[in-house]
Amino acid sequence: MPESSERGALTEAVFYILLSLYSPMHGYGIMQNVSELSGGRVELGAGTLYGAINTLLKKEWITPWETNKASRKKEYVITELGKGAVNDEMSRLTELLANGKKIVGGETA
Repeated sequence: MPESSERGALTEAVFYILLSLYSPMHGYGIMQNVSELSGGRVELGAGTLYGAINTLLKKEWITPWETNKASRKKEYVITELGKGAVNDEMSRLTELLANGKKIVGGETA
């Protein structure tokens, strides 16, 4: 996954995973939420999701959420570093859209 802790583009999947984790959620819930947020356009497979979760844990953009220890489902939640990455990505996308509208035409938001 090409994301870095410096300002850089996030993949669409990672962006949606981070958005999903503003509330604690387990893997299957993340998969369902990403599909819902994207109108069914982005469907995460288990391998993609858990690979991204491992990377996001290493970057400290998400953290495990303490839940009932008897439950087998692990939940995760976004950290302040992760929220910063989301905000950076939204700024980057806003700039891209504004510059595209300057060249192609249309109103900026």
